Amino acid sequence: MSDPLLDAADFTDDGLIPAIVQDAETDQVLMMAYMTAETLQETLDTGRMVYWSRSRQERWVKGQTSGHTQTVEEARLDCDGDTLLFRVHQEGGACHTGFRSCFHRRAADDGWTTDGEKVFDPDAVYE
Repeated sequence: MSDPLLDAADFTDDGLIPAIVQDAETDQVLMMAYMTAETLQETLDTGRMVYWSRSRQERWVKGQTSGHTQTVEEARLDCDGDTLLFRVHQEGGACHTGFRSCFHRRAADDGWTTDGEKVFDPDAVYE
């Protein structure tokens, strides 16, 4: 059976679609990851963010290891249908390096500078 939400999404030839994740309360961009049709469907069905790990080539439930879960508030599809935007409630940090956002580096005159502080110790979480 066809699903209109999945049918509207334009997946790449390798079956992926980028997903931008934004904090529903602060509007901060937290991360970008990829989804397959299956992980998108699971996300829409469960309300929990599920991605596809390109490096591990496997399904990845955000927070399953770290406890830093993302609960979906809203899902959007861009005008071309080739990028998703999820507004989520983030528990803990979104970035595996310990920061709340993966976009914690900002361009400065002398290179990249770090904004903010780590919200968790990745060595303790990913032992």
